[in-house]
Amino acid sequence: MNPYTYQLYSSVSQLPADWNALAVDNVFLSTSYLEVLEKSAPLNMTCHFIGLFENDALIGVALSQFLNVNELESFGDRDRCLKTSLRNFVFRNFGSHVLFIGNNMLTGQNACAFSKGCNIPKALKTLQSAAEALQADFKSKGKKVHILTFKDFDAHEISLFDPDDFKAFYQFSTQPNMVFSVNSNWKTEQDYIDALTKKYRDQYKRARKKADGIEKRKMHLEDILAHETTIYDLYFHVAKNAPFNTFFLAKNHFSTFKSIFQDKFLFYGYFINEKMIGFNTMIKNGKSLDTYFLGYDESMQREKMLYLNMLYDMIAYGIKKEFEEIIFSRTALEIKSSVGAKPIKTYGFMKHENNILNRYMSKIFPYLEPEMIWQQRNPFQ
Repeated sequence: MNPYTYQLYSSVSQLPADWNALAVDNVFLSTSYLEVLEKSAPLNMTCHFIGLFENDALIGVALSQFLNVNELESFGDRDRCLKTSLRNFVFRNFGSHVLFIGNNMLTGQNACAFSKGCNIPKALKTLQSAAEALQADFKSKGKKVHILTFKDFDAHEISLFDPDDFKAFYQFSTQPNMVFSVNSNWKTEQDYIDALTKKYRDQYKRARKKADGIEKRKMHLEDILAHETTIYDLYFHVAKNAPFNTFFLAKNHFSTFKSIFQDKFLFYGYFINEKMIGFNTMIKNGKSLDTYFLGYDESMQREKMLYLNMLYDMIAYGIKKEFEEIIFSRTALEIKSSVGAKPIKTYGFMKHENNILNRYMSKIFPYLEPEMIWQQRNPFQ
């Protein structure tokens, strides 16, 4: 007998007053972040917030995101080949409506949080029931959910899912989350540089020399608003040239984030002769520093090694502010490993609404999640 029930919400204003007490360890489940989504989610995304209850007591909070990828003109323009075309065909025709329990805009377990003493397997079963209710609601509005997925759980977390409750689901593993652990003995960026082997110290010096002439600025809300069009153009250039995309940010996303999060959301612009050539963003999340979206001018990126310099800047900030780790997420795996980030494997469950297709999810999945061949580096050995 499952003692838990659920409640679905479509607005932050509807959430229980004690919601943040459960989201205290993850800013991406807080009402502040959910407000960012409510005001500036991608246009092809619909978010719901899920409360889990034991009687009248809130014992769990969760996020769901419904994506209609048919609303996108492109899934990414970088790779043009037969396999990519086949993947896009499969996605548009058999997986274009996806319901995530979790956050498709981030990497890591940002799906749910539970109270201490909660029976987590039963709470996850209740979360599955809530997801099924959302599927029925979307279907009643003419939007059939093709794929239901629970995403980005680590090895311990995925073991808490009851196999009997999720036996109809396909368990998968995606590209790893790249996480940089900050050595507790490092007090300055120089300590990090000293820890690098000669090869990677030379890489650092070469990148920093290339960055001569670039001015880095910490940008406030008024600065972000003043450069909003340029910021979006720089972001969109990077996003559309990624190997795969299921959404594009709203143009007001960064300014909305800054207005709500203030000093917890960091925005740095990179300029040459007053012209903005790139930016990066970070979010303070307890003892973790989460890197977020960035953008750059491709010609400047090549000439100035801009992306690599951004990674070094984020590491320097994480050391200076004494964060324990920097979450670099799952893109550009090799270059992130070259600065010291290590891969953390993540897992998920997915189920197709078509029973026949669901039986073949192990064969279909490689087309939905393109495999990335890369070589891991270790700059400290």
